[in-house]
Amino acid sequence: MKGFIWGALGLTLAGTVPAGAADLSYGSRAPYTVNQPLDVYSWAGPYLGGNLGYEWGSVGNNPTKPSGFVGGVTAGYNWRNGPWVIGVEGDIEATGADDTFAPWKFSNPWFGTLRGRAGYTFGNVLFYGTAGLAFGELKGQTFGLNESHTTAGWTAGLGAEVSLAPKWSAKIEYLYVDLSDSQFAITGVSNGYRFGTIRAGVNYHF
Repeated sequence: MKGFIWGALGLTLAGTVPAGAADLSYGSRAPYTVNQPLDVYSWAGPYLGGNLGYEWGSVGNNPTKPSGFVGGVTAGYNWRNGPWVIGVEGDIEATGADDTFAPWKFSNPWFGTLRGRAGYTFGNVLFYGTAGLAFGELKGQTFGLNESHTTAGWTAGLGAEVSLAPKWSAKIEYLYVDLSDSQFAITGVSNGYRFGTIRAGVNYHF
C-alpha cells in the first residue's frame, strides 16, 4: 500500500514540474516593448507662417537706392532623412521700399519667391540654405509720369529656424534678390532692382 502511495505521489510531481517549467519558459518569451518618445522636432510636413523684416538695394542704371520695411506670408513643405531636412517654400511680400533722387523715384511695392531649402538639424535648431526663383514689381516715377514692370529673377540666402513647441517654430533669414532688367520709357535705359532683405518669422507646422 505504501508503495502504491509513493508511486502515485511521484507521478503527480513528475506531471507538475514540466507544467511549471513550461509556464516559466513561456513567460520568458513575453515581448519586450519600449515607449518611444514623440519627436517634437521632426520638421517634416506642411507649414504656414508670417514674417517681418527690412530690405535695401539699388536700381540698375539709376542713382536711387530703395529701402524700407517688408512683411508677408510663407508656405512650405519639408522632408526629413536623419539630421538632413529638404523642402520647398514660397512667399509673397508687401514692401515700403522706395527712394527719390533728383527727378527720379523708384519703389518696389511687392515681391515673391519660390525656393528650395536644404538644411541640417542640431537638436531643435535647423540651419539651412535656400535658392530659387524671385519675381516682383519695380515702379518708376518722374515729372508726373509713372511706369512699372513686373519681372522675374533669382534669389539665394541663409537662415536658422528653432522649434519652440511641437507645432511652432521661429526663424531668422537673409535673402539676396536679383530682379532682372527691363526697358523703362521714362528713363530711356534698362532698369532692374537688386536688394538684400533680412526678416524674422514664425511658422505653424501641421
